Amino acid sequence: MGQSSKSNIVLTGMSGAGKSTIGVLIAKSLGKDFVDTDLLIQKREGRLLQEIIDQDGIGRFLEIEEDVLVHTPETYRNAVIATGGSAVYSEKAMRALAEDGVIVYLDVPCEEILRRLTNITTRGIVLRHGNTFEDAYNERLPLYRRYSDLTIDCSKEDIEQSVGEVLAGLRGMGFGEEERGVCGAEVRSPE
Repeated sequence: MGQSSKSNIVLTGMSGAGKSTIGVLIAKSLGKDFVDTDLLIQKREGRLLQEIIDQDGIGRFLEIEEDVLVHTPETYRNAVIATGGSAVYSEKAMRALAEDGVIVYLDVPCEEILRRLTNITTRGIVLRHGNTFEDAYNERLPLYRRYSDLTIDCSKEDIEQSVGEVLAGLRGMGFGEEERGVCGAEVRSPE
């Protein structure tokens, strides 16, 4: 399936990269649904992400996340899907998401993410025992790059600029040539 025939846009990146914030704005711009897989996990399990990790362990959390991710493309079409930061640990999940989705990695340097996040220990971030946030970042970075169809630098403070760069990058790949924004307005990149 070519990039332009895929219906979903899948956002990956570390916690704090802006996947949910940018995802909602992209969905509004393109008239797509927005899906946050962390919220799908919480709804299914009836618990916060951190509670799942604390009570069931990281291994079980990753199993739950994989199951939700594998079934998300079956349930949602024509959507912007924001994944959890640990989604890239599952090759099976990433293959399923890529089947009908363009994978966009929102790249933000570790130092900037640490500046943005104030709740690392309670946010539901998968950190293996003894690992720091920096360790998780370095472990995931090659996985984000491996699975991405498009990488966007989202280290800037300007969210609208990041959204514009994602939209321009998608158009550059031939994705959404026929897409229309909300109310049928053509989506254009900033001049």
